[in-house]
Amino acid sequence: MQDSPAESGPILGIETSCDDTAAAVLDAQGRVLAEAVSSQMAHLPFGGVVPEIAARAHLALLPDVVARVMAEAGISFADLAAVAATTGPGLIGGLIVGSGFGKGVAIAHRKPFLAINHLEAHALTARLPALGLGAEFPYLLLLVSGGHCQCIAVEGVGRHTRLGGTIDDAAGEAFDKVAKLLGLGWPGGPAVERMAKDGNPTAYRFPRPLQGRPGCDFSFSGLKTAVATVIAAFPQGALPYQAAADIAASFQAAVADSLADRATHAIAMLRETHPQADLMVVAGGVAANQTLRSALQAVCDTHGMRFAAPPLRLCTDNAVMVAWAGLERLRLGSEDGLATAPRPRWPLAELAP
Repeated sequence: MQDSPAESGPILGIETSCDDTAAAVLDAQGRVLAEAVSSQMAHLPFGGVVPEIAARAHLALLPDVVARVMAEAGISFADLAAVAATTGPGLIGGLIVGSGFGKGVAIAHRKPFLAINHLEAHALTARLPALGLGAEFPYLLLLVSGGHCQCIAVEGVGRHTRLGGTIDDAAGEAFDKVAKLLGLGWPGGPAVERMAKDGNPTAYRFPRPLQGRPGCDFSFSGLKTAVATVIAAFPQGALPYQAAADIAASFQAAVADSLADRATHAIAMLRETHPQADLMVVAGGVAANQTLRSALQAVCDTHGMRFAAPPLRLCTDNAVMVAWAGLERLRLGSEDGLATAPRPRWPLAELAP
């Protein structure tokens, strides 16, 4: 009997949904043979990602990034079982570049093409064999990044239930905006965390939006406004370092409390339909924040859940997760047509058969 594609060769993954140009090669068992990420620094002067600049950078960087991982893996395109590329959600220019490149490889070498949902790639990362997390379906995913803040019941490949999400800003977006108010530059998350280490997290009592309310939706817009109001009370250009550090620490504590409260509700919601679930996974760039991780770990300890966070390089945008999501789908016999169009918006609910 002929081997299935998932058993006969490695898979190439491509990620270009925002401002990181990434590629990775996994073998048929999900082991990482090579991975590379080229971060775009051209956005720094603008304090955020400029979509047109990002798309042009992907176009320039992607061929070399792919060539690098293929060489490191020691394989040719002919050796691949399939090609997987992020096809949404994200910035449309980058999605066009990455998915178009992946389709080109698939056409030229007659390989299956898999259009990967960026959110599902995050959701399935915890199942990578190398992580040893034992992430069996179902489990709870808390996705916290610059563009997303969602609680998701991960029930299977292509089967995800959104339990709650942000009604305004994402957590990472709030970090970026507070960093800008404090004059810390972009990206804001790491800068705020560094400054917060010198501050008092109880110096300012910022609001914890939606705390205690039913469900697990999030809101960070009011918190951001509260921080802006405090900073505006200081004369322009006269915010002392210690006051800035106290503001950063107090803001970070408010976000941690909010995430912990919402995660508590999400655990209860998940167990209503899946009482056997015992794992919560946190992913996304904001998952690197140690204060937030500690708060979520405490929630899991209290409610008898295991807590897991992939390594930082797999929490942020990367192509390993894209290749793995492709491999998971390939094992189930999935394949996408080359006419599959990039989608800047692609809710997980629309993956269901």
